[in-house]
Amino acid sequence: MHPPDRESIMTPPLDRLPTFADIRDAARRIAPYATRTPLVEWAALNERVGARVLVKPETLQRTGSFKFRGAYNRIAQLDPAACPGGVVAYSSGNHAQGVAAAAALAGLPAVIVMPEDTPRMKRDNTQGYGAEVVTYDRASEDREEIARAIAEEKGAVIVPPYDDPDIVAGQGTVGLEMAEDAAARGVTLDHVVSNASGGGLIAGISLAFAELSPATRVWVAEPQGFDDHARSLASGRRETNEAATGSICDALLARTPGEITFAINSRRLAGGLVASDDEVRAAMAYAFSTLKLVVEPGGAVGLAALLSGRLEIEPGATVGVVLSGGNVDRESFCTMIG
Repeated sequence: MHPPDRESIMTPPLDRLPTFADIRDAARRIAPYATRTPLVEWAALNERVGARVLVKPETLQRTGSFKFRGAYNRIAQLDPAACPGGVVAYSSGNHAQGVAAAAALAGLPAVIVMPEDTPRMKRDNTQGYGAEVVTYDRASEDREEIARAIAEEKGAVIVPPYDDPDIVAGQGTVGLEMAEDAAARGVTLDHVVSNASGGGLIAGISLAFAELSPATRVWVAEPQGFDDHARSLASGRRETNEAATGSICDALLARTPGEITFAINSRRLAGGLVASDDEVRAAMAYAFSTLKLVVEPGGAVGLAALLSGRLEIEPGATVGVVLSGGNVDRESFCTMIG
């Protein structure tokens, strides 16, 4: 059953919302295992955009995306005795790999519910970390219902992809590092652009900047036709995408913002930016040829919005942009960038 077309925002209890202190704790927790990715600048990109641009390449993160941060932060706090069956997650690929890798580090078995149309590389990598993969049809089946049934049967704990305080806090370490590394250069980021599916990454980033650089405006970037965050910010309600498939940005196809994540994002974000699939392809090609980085479609949507002029940038501004992941198979990547 599909969710309703519009859903009123219900603010979770304050004790369920993550805080900046939780992000600090997450940073300490993940430090031995996660990569502190750099904040990188290219003169060619600055000239192209007409502003100073600092890029956070989470393509270099463990498992190839930011998702390892939140997954490890959540799983590292589990009591193994309370989850004899290990962990269960549902994901189109990046959270799947993050959970699989984090579970392996914790010595826990993992089952991942993945769409049948997940890129083969993401499925293979998830299994390569030792997880069992169960597939479903994202157009007709409910992944959360499938995951709940598996968790109940196995005595496992569900590790959700975004709507969880520990997940948000882990993803917030991306923003923490960006703000700290910019400050170390004597730079204040005027704008930060990052993508969203359920909103965990952008929520964590916005919490970090609210504490460390409150003047920074944080923007969410989404694929055209799947801009539920942009529409939700405009309406003040959690809006739902009509379609479950139909964009090359396979990692960004959540139907609606999370309850916890939107409670944060509705207060913190400056607005939403949208990029078409063609603009995403162009951004992937630009990242490859100019930045020398392989970026998957969902990971490139923030760069696509920036290159396409979706963000109005004042003279002399400095912009941070997150490249959230690089998990794309060779054949698809070559086809997309032409």
